[in-house]
Amino acid sequence: MEIVVRGRNVEVPDHYRQHVADKLARVERYDHRIIRADVELLHEKNPRQSEICQRVEITCRVRGPVVRVEASAADFYKALDLAVERLARKFRQAADRRRVHHGRHTPTSVAAATGALIEPEPVSVAASDGLAEDNEPPDGPGRVVREKEHPAKPMTIDQALFEMELVGHDFYLFADAEGGHPSVVYRRKGYDYGVIRLVE
Repeated sequence: MEIVVRGRNVEVPDHYRQHVADKLARVERYDHRIIRADVELLHEKNPRQSEICQRVEITCRVRGPVVRVEASAADFYKALDLAVERLARKFRQAADRRRVHHGRHTPTSVAAATGALIEPEPVSVAASDGLAEDNEPPDGPGRVVREKEHPAKPMTIDQALFEMELVGHDFYLFADAEGGHPSVVYRRKGYDYGVIRLVE
């Protein structure tokens, strides 16, 4: 596994890089498919946040979905411990999920259970190139500050939920494998999930 440690406005000493490598070596036992781990250190300058002023973000590139965690603490060593603990938990949950879904007792998928309730219809979505040249983004709050593009590989709802949990977000945008509709799975209260589909 390749490990890249960098600091945003923070100098990273060599002994800390070695400490990161030792910690991440323990996580590798949960998933041997980790190709690269990017570790970024950030320092919060706000004096009111002195208890959580050091933040560590870890992004693991795996053969499959990206796994990302972050943690904040009073120093980088505690923040790293928290982040590695969360990372190990995610990899353990992913391993358990693979065992359940690929074992003898495969549960009924959400897509199979709800497939008869929704009629799939073909939909065409026109891709836009973003803002026109003469439409400058407004200054101040409410403007788009980040854009991401992801491959639209068709997947089932179960796969989308799996990838959402690995990334650690509350929602996940994907192309539904059954109907081809752009869809979003999202986390609801009480450990439930929801699905939103775009149809014509």
